[in-house]
Amino acid sequence: MPTTEDARRVLALVDARRATLGPGRLVCIDGPAGSGKTTFAAAIHRLRPCRVVHMDDLYAGWDGLGAVHAQLATLVAPLARGETGRHRRWDWQAGDWAEEVAVAPSPLLVLEGVGSAAPVAARQATAIVWVEAAHDVRRARALARDGDDFAPYWDAWAAAEAEHFERHRTREIADLVLDLS
Repeated sequence: MPTTEDARRVLALVDARRATLGPGRLVCIDGPAGSGKTTFAAAIHRLRPCRVVHMDDLYAGWDGLGAVHAQLATLVAPLARGETGRHRRWDWQAGDWAEEVAVAPSPLLVLEGVGSAAPVAARQATAIVWVEAAHDVRRARALARDGDDFAPYWDAWAAAEAEHFERHRTREIADLVLDLS
């Protein structure tokens, strides 16, 4: 589990760096499914209330990781100019796009989820945090959270995220690596 001290370390790092997202700062919390990214984002939010965007809202379903950069571009590029960013929200129940979500500039935006440190976001990131956990721990967490909805997709998703992380060297570019096993 993430500690308050881990969250404080990230916030101290962010505070020591210049604004990278217009007048604000961007923290990308990336890592494989079930590693604890959402829980860590909540730990940061408890210390410093901020806007948190969950990557699960940006994927076009189970095969959407490869194309998520387009969603990130419409979110991050305007924010970098000090303007409101936008993304479409994926409705997992309906299996289709839902409403457009506006994200106003703010002092701190936390983008959490697989692919949050993709190049389009990483270029604007104030800090990148890689969160990992043992495979069996991650799988148990993901299946406990999403149950039968995720079980049939675990292997394909794991392969897609592994390819994504290797291609973008996500763990290597992280400012901080946390093992939340």
